[in-house]
Amino acid sequence: MTEIEKTLSDHKVRPTAMRILIYKYLAQQKIALGLLDIETAFAKAERSTIFRTLKTFEENGIVHQIEDGTGITKYALCEPGCNCEIDQDLHLHFHCSNCDETVCLTEHKIPHINLPDGYVAEDVNLVVTGVCEKCSS
Repeated sequence: MTEIEKTLSDHKVRPTAMRILIYKYLAQQKIALGLLDIETAFAKAERSTIFRTLKTFEENGIVHQIEDGTGITKYALCEPGCNCEIDQDLHLHFHCSNCDETVCLTEHKIPHINLPDGYVAEDVNLVVTGVCEKCSS
């Protein structure tokens, strides 16, 4: 069993050929990708298969969605040990206004936000927009 197959199995996701390919592609890119980006890379695959794979990954804590202000939902692999819980796994995202890439800054955690009684957070998303290290060099 490969490392990717083990990761998928550990998250209770059956490691099909397409799931392995999409996981590997996301891992190689190291940036958050939109559905269209992934569809372009897998032009011969059915669009619905790619979408269902991403939804399965999201539901099982393998990827998380990022709304980076571009109007395009992007997907990034969760770091090892992440369970995508709102109280524990919040980190910054950075969107480069020059190259249009979005990355997770997992080492920069968002502190817990105490909401008034009666308020329940369902999602927290903090995106910093600017120029990335690659573009500013």
